[in-house]
Amino acid sequence: MSTNDTFLAVFLGSKTSAKMAAWNALPEAERRSKEQQGIAAWKAWVEKHQAALVEMGGPLGKTKKVDSSGIADIGNELGAFTVVRASSHENAAKLFENHPHFAIFPGERVEIMPVLPIPGG
Repeated sequence: MSTNDTFLAVFLGSKTSAKMAAWNALPEAERRSKEQQGIAAWKAWVEKHQAALVEMGGPLGKTKKVDSSGIADIGNELGAFTVVRASSHENAAKLFENHPHFAIFPGERVEIMPVLPIPGG
């Protein structure tokens, strides 16, 4: 796999954001309806961009930090990841415009970065 056209997309959102608080405040039936709408929209996004998907990825679990102090549980905004192939960084980013992660679900953003070659590799 070439790395000059490969991009990592990371889905982010805060569990304490106003958007998440509003989502959690929805009546259960309304939230479930939005979840179904969001899942259908996400599946449609995958179908539309199937040719660009290198790795579908998926949700990320709880985080542990390791540093000189040892190991500790921490929280962050990372929610999921996907790997895509595109002709440029800009085109990779365009794949995620109006993505259901933030257009329907309470996610805040998707950050896209190139996967760089390993020096000397």
